[in-house]
Amino acid sequence: MPLDAAAHLRVARPSLDLAAAERFWVSGLGLDVLHRHTTDGSSPGEHSLLMVGWPAAPWHLELVHDPADPVEPRPTPEDLLVIYLGEPVPDPLVARLARHGGRRVPAHNPYWDTWGVTVLDPDGYPLVLSTRGWSNA
Repeated sequence: MPLDAAAHLRVARPSLDLAAAERFWVSGLGLDVLHRHTTDGSSPGEHSLLMVGWPAAPWHLELVHDPADPVEPRPTPEDLLVIYLGEPVPDPLVARLARHGGRRVPAHNPYWDTWGVTVLDPDGYPLVLSTRGWSNA
């Protein structure tokens, strides 16, 4: 497959608690579990992982955890995952994200407060739900 717009994109991040991450991304945001692998860490270098996304999307989020040597997430205020809704952010969605481990915060860049809502996931990574639409065309 050539490297073009049809190429699938994976965003991988460390997570200290995959169960908490799953509650946020699946029960909170509404993504699907696309794949899961669990290990107890007895095999060196083997990681537990959770892949979430929408089945037809050309991307997915991979959350990884090494039980033998966990990597602490170190998100910055600019490590954004932005989902462009193209409409107002539903208050019930923000409330559901909070019930499932998220925390609404002011955006580091005020642009995102004007055009969306920022919620930290359980590992501290910012998710922006944008009222704007987007196209690369």
